[in-house]
Amino acid sequence: MALKDLCLSALAVLRLRQVEPVIVLEQLGSTLFDTAFEMVVRDRCANASEPGRSKEDSQQKAMTDFFMVYNLIMKFTPIIPALLLARMGDRGRRKAPIVTPLIGYLLSRLALLLVVVLELPLQVMFGAVAVFGLCGGFGAYWPGVITLASLGSTETERSKVMMKVEFLYGSAGLVGSLVSGHLFQLYSSSLGHGTILLAFSTLLYLTCLLFSIILLKGKQVRIEDQEENYHLLSHATRNTRMDVSPAGKNIVNLVLLFAAAFLYDFAVGGAIGMLGPFVLKSPLSWTATQVGYGNAAGCLIFLTSYVGVLVLRRCVSDETMILIGMLSFASGIYVMSFVTTTAMFYFARALNLFALIPMSTIRSVVSQQVPASACGTTLTLLQMTLKAAGLAYIPAFTKIYQNTLDWLPGFVFLLSSIFTVLSMIPISIVGCRRAQKQLYIRIQGD
Repeated sequence: MALKDLCLSALAVLRLRQVEPVIVLEQLGSTLFDTAFEMVVRDRCANASEPGRSKEDSQQKAMTDFFMVYNLIMKFTPIIPALLLARMGDRGRRKAPIVTPLIGYLLSRLALLLVVVLELPLQVMFGAVAVFGLCGGFGAYWPGVITLASLGSTETERSKVMMKVEFLYGSAGLVGSLVSGHLFQLYSSSLGHGTILLAFSTLLYLTCLLFSIILLKGKQVRIEDQEENYHLLSHATRNTRMDVSPAGKNIVNLVLLFAAAFLYDFAVGGAIGMLGPFVLKSPLSWTATQVGYGNAAGCLIFLTSYVGVLVLRRCVSDETMILIGMLSFASGIYVMSFVTTTAMFYFARALNLFALIPMSTIRSVVSQQVPASACGTTLTLLQMTLKAAGLAYIPAFTKIYQNTLDWLPGFVFLLSSIFTVLSMIPISIVGCRRAQKQLYIRIQGD
């Protein structure tokens, strides 16, 4: 009976032709791919040797060097394509920033499957990720999804809607991560480890792409109507907690929000990027199954952050929610600096229970500073700011991690906690500015 109800619910969602199935299918495929990719890279780097380094340290250096180049290509190549796709989206082609990156996703996942099956050089993935980037990458896909989801909501409900998207994203990631390690262990003598896992991932991306092309409903909204609706909404919600100041005055808030997003992404991206190699070395020395469980713990944070938004939005402002989330990440990643056992790892991750509130809420606040006709472009510019942060933190954290392996491998996590605290400063300023604006509007109303 429960299975029947679940199937009926799924069919109802499909009939609505909303973006939610795309989010779920893409994230399921992504989590399966992430576990497989990490383990394939580890296996290919197992025989690495560096003069003056132990075998394990040599393997760690080879892995982090590969991921550094891979991630830099992934961050750099999508910049221009993502901006062009965002512009197409704001001109009415809302599906373009979603469908095009999904083509890149499918091709890059298929490439890793061929690397494993045909025993091709691992460097083939550099070309695959370049193709993925030229299709817009995550920098086009995620703003496209967020824009499509947010246009159907009011500004007062936008934080909740965006966090709901994050909740679906995390729920799918949790399920995918829990099964990914077990699927990686399935193999035949002719195919080897990871083949079945990657085949499932590729199939999920193919299904996701077909759904996006055939069934996904793109909201076709005329720019004139968007402008009119924006101004009407601004006047109708004058007494709510939002900034209705002229566009020129919103520039200061946008700059501060972009700065906070840059610093926070620098801290989070740098730390999470090094977390993969960190858990594969001693004293943790995780297996594929444990890697999957660790990724699931990270995806569980999407769920706890969603619950946090539902509870906190009733009693605190958006800026306060962001600060709570940043404090959550700073405390957890600080503890991660000294992790030596798996139990300590999960304790540190438990402290990160609200760590995903900041970015979704920052996107919500940013979207409130601009008209709906510029929402997609602005969110993509924010995503490009995060790309710039990636170009900075990837080589910085990689080299710091390699040079501190001997005395404190978790030093990068300590550094991350410091940058998280710094990112709280511009958010605090935005909170003060919006509070003063709200007080001014209330005085005028009286």
